[in-house]
Amino acid sequence: MSEAGRSVRVGLATDVGRVREHNEDAAFARGSIFVVADGMGGHAAGEVASAIAASTLGELADRTDLTVDDVVAQLTEANHRIVQSGIANPRTWGMATTLTGAALVVGEDGGRAWAIVNLGDSRVYRYAAGALTQVTVDHSEVQEMVNRGYLTDAEARVHPLRHTVTRSLGRDRVPVADTWVLPVVVGERFVVCSDGLTNEVLDAQIASLLGEVADVQAAAQALVDAAVANGGRDNVTVIVVEATD
Repeated sequence: MSEAGRSVRVGLATDVGRVREHNEDAAFARGSIFVVADGMGGHAAGEVASAIAASTLGELADRTDLTVDDVVAQLTEANHRIVQSGIANPRTWGMATTLTGAALVVGEDGGRAWAIVNLGDSRVYRYAAGALTQVTVDHSEVQEMVNRGYLTDAEARVHPLRHTVTRSLGRDRVPVADTWVLPVVVGERFVVCSDGLTNEVLDAQIASLLGEVADVQAAAQALVDAAVANGGRDNVTVIVVEATD
């Protein structure tokens, strides 16, 4: 697909996993927007919250003049819609969702850039020159304990509070989203994923699969398949997006 003189290749895959009955993940991957949302609040409510978040961000997909501020403002709109939906339907009251992703925006120099945004413990990774780097920082209880030196990364992976998220969409007060702006570099890949991937697949395996599989759709599917094969204890959704021109 072409975006204002830039071309990107994108692959998207999702799976309910081996344990859950419903897939509460939602994703949007087209145009300028590549986001994943992981719903919380029970199967009905979680599905609603994540779908609202992904579709609201997706409304920006056809714009080629986006700024980071536009993306953050749309997160605020998504939060408002989730809260209002819960008020209108008490069955879904209290629902929430993570939201993470990458958007093609206009950078400070007027050129194209990637805006990375995050709320929650879904993640964005950058894969370049054979190396995988986690761009986002989890908003979770265990990440806070890791940051303070109370837990190692290995301990955090199995800690009972690892699923407790500290920031999400669906709250009365809009949480502060983390943002990063990165240059668009041909050949680099970004992986946007729910924690159903990262709870089952180590970073080294993610990097290995990205290096082995050239096609972005096949790479996204391979990552999802690996998560399911390693246990599949949660829904798993993966977007792989790469700038090609």
